[in-house]
Amino acid sequence: MKRLLSVILLFSCLKLSGQERTVEGIVFDRDSKQRISRVYIYNLRKHTGFYNNIKGEFSTKVAAGDTLIAAAEGYRVDTLTVRSQAALLFYLKQTSIHLREVTVTDTARHPRERLKQIKREYKDIYRKGDPQDLLAVGGGNGTGGAGLGIDALYSLLSKEGKNARYLQEIIERDYREMMINYRYTKSLIKNVTGLPDDKLEDFMQQYRPSYYFILEASDYSLISFIRDCYKQYLKDPSAYRLPPLKSP
Repeated sequence: MKRLLSVILLFSCLKLSGQERTVEGIVFDRDSKQRISRVYIYNLRKHTGFYNNIKGEFSTKVAAGDTLIAAAEGYRVDTLTVRSQAALLFYLKQTSIHLREVTVTDTARHPRERLKQIKREYKDIYRKGDPQDLLAVGGGNGTGGAGLGIDALYSLLSKEGKNARYLQEIIERDYREMMINYRYTKSLIKNVTGLPDDKLEDFMQQYRPSYYFILEASDYSLISFIRDCYKQYLKDPSAYRLPPLKSP
């Protein structure tokens, strides 16, 4: 009986692997249509991930129905379901201040609500990568003492858990960028400084507040921060300007 089960299991594995195929793909910036490199591609079924190359291209083995997640710093996480496509194309949307301004109104979704939605959509990632409750109180040995949580230990040490936690880190960075953009808007800065549009983006890139400052700052503190930065900007408009990116 055991031999029969082993044969059935082996046949199932071979059948599953035979359904996989190698496909190629490219990741683009949705607005500029430029290729994006250093994008982390994660397969939800396999719980494995990898980076695309400097040309924005990647190649991976997939099966029909697989869900791939593309995540990169400064971009919103995007998903793609594998069907019968000859090539897989991702179009990522920026979350940084390079985006056209989105006016924040009372009906706009707060970044915390977006993060909750992401956690619901990718709940398996958070389950796989969650190392909490390593000590499970009241183990199954009837002693009522503290026992080691096997599931939590597996999540902590396994490759699946490490991949899932890495993707969580990218999602968290994405959330922090959204939080900054939610309050540090073009309309606010223009009202405080009066800068024209061409200088406005330059100012915002050079004097971008930190995530932790945005969390703690009152409206008055934020406006004071903008005014102080504006004074420095008038003295030296290129003090913190980043050099232009080199083409790959």
